[in-house]
Amino acid sequence: MLKGLSDWADRYDAVLCDVWGVVHNGQARFAAACDALSRYRQAGGTVILITNAPRPSPPILEQLERLHVPRESFDRMVTSGDVTLAFIEDRKGRPLHHIGPERDLTLFEIAAERSGVTPKLTSLDEAEYVVITGLNDDQTETPDDYASRLDVMLDRKLDMISANPDLVVHVGDKLIYCAGAIAEAYEARGGKVLQAGKPFAPIYERALALAAAEAGRDLSRDRVLAIGDAMRTDIAGAAAFGLHSLFITSGIHRDELHPGEGASPALDEAAFRQFLAEASCSPTAAMPQLVW
Repeated sequence: MLKGLSDWADRYDAVLCDVWGVVHNGQARFAAACDALSRYRQAGGTVILITNAPRPSPPILEQLERLHVPRESFDRMVTSGDVTLAFIEDRKGRPLHHIGPERDLTLFEIAAERSGVTPKLTSLDEAEYVVITGLNDDQTETPDDYASRLDVMLDRKLDMISANPDLVVHVGDKLIYCAGAIAEAYEARGGKVLQAGKPFAPIYERALALAAAEAGRDLSRDRVLAIGDAMRTDIAGAAAFGLHSLFITSGIHRDELHPGEGASPALDEAAFRQFLAEASCSPTAAMPQLVW
């Protein structure tokens, strides 16, 4: 358990930091986390935000600005939406079916701007592949609402590109389903899924390239620290990519690890030990919230 990022700041040349659950909760920034990242940069480190947001970086940067996340707290950002763009460009001209809220249509607008070819969005019956960015209405729907559509996709042998491997996310105090929950259900049926975000390698490769560009030199993976709040994506992804990791316990797993009353209940150490014993991998270190 670390008291703060400053305990280990000199061990790492760069930090790859998760966003939702570490830097903000969808409604408000975490001021202490922003301060920690800013101080790390002031000490000479590079900070790359790495998020499973299904939209490309520009609208996510606008969201951070609305939440008053200081621009000096990070150098660059990579989203799973950025990686999804590359998958779409590889299938240039092929019609696709989109599953997700209307706000995510910016993904296809940016794809058109970059490639000069507007992706053809069509019905499930006419599509050659599917891009899922989330549930159409994540306030009311669950993955069960998509069972019949998954059956059609499986019957037509359509590939699914998942722009967000997360299963769930906290929006304030509410837990909502993400694209990863439906992608997982499709895989369970035998469907083929291409994952753009954490814990899969493409997003880490892009983040490490951005960190090296900012640092002006190649970076050794043992000098890069991944910070995140989700064992399945952040910690497992870092381990698979050969990075050390810092686990923030009060994020997506807070109900399991901080079960007490009040705004910031203390970590239940017994629950944490049991949690780690049952996990498929372990973080290098942990702390309740990201602080300096």
